[in-house]
Amino acid sequence: MENSVADQSLSIVELVMQSTMMAKAVLLILLAFSVFSWAIILTKYFVYKLAKKEDHRFLTNFSKSENLTHIYNFSRELRYSPIARVFLTGYRELFLFQDMAKKERDRRGDSPSSQGEPLTAKDIKGISLVLNKAINREITRLSNRLEFLATTGSTSPFIGLFGTVWGIMHSFRSIGVQGTASIGGVAPGIAEALIATAAGLAAAIPAVIFFNFLNDRIRAFASNMDDFSHDFIYMVEKNFMRETTRERTLDFS
Repeated sequence: MENSVADQSLSIVELVMQSTMMAKAVLLILLAFSVFSWAIILTKYFVYKLAKKEDHRFLTNFSKSENLTHIYNFSRELRYSPIARVFLTGYRELFLFQDMAKKERDRRGDSPSSQGEPLTAKDIKGISLVLNKAINREITRLSNRLEFLATTGSTSPFIGLFGTVWGIMHSFRSIGVQGTASIGGVAPGIAEALIATAAGLAAAIPAVIFFNFLNDRIRAFASNMDDFSHDFIYMVEKNFMRETTRERTLDFS
């Protein structure tokens, strides 16, 4: 039985080695698609795993600490967390608006506030817009190179089919030249042709499966970042927004 399996493996190798240059080129292209696809799949899987772990660490720290500077310093140590990067963007924007408010206060000659410079509703909206841009930027970064998986999943079967059609055409041409249509003369050529179809499916199926799987992970990251942005905006409104502005907004609502 072991000899028969070895013979079958050898026969497949022999079929590939004896195939035409066009069939070998098709198989080489499909091999390249498969190798690059698996490289992307494995890289993204481990990166997303680290990102999820660091997101959990950041949210735990964010929920326990009331010092934004401490959270900022902690966030800078997280290399893979998209939520941490969104926070860093929001923190820098908050600092920028507070600096602008401080300059405006100094220009008016008002006394400084003990709880930081108050922000207006316009400032809060500006921070919210910056957070949305940061979320979109993180989604783009997480989605980088996933389009190659989609391309592999959609084109590899057709590339394999092209190799199959080419191989069958070559087989029928051999039949015409030899003037015989026996199964022994046709079978090797058709077998060579079908290998291309099998290779195309072998490259496409994992690419499609993991493309959908990784996209689901990205949607989860996006949802978590969106929830955090709302929490961050609420925290800013609660601690830095002018009381008069907040009352007017609530009355208007």
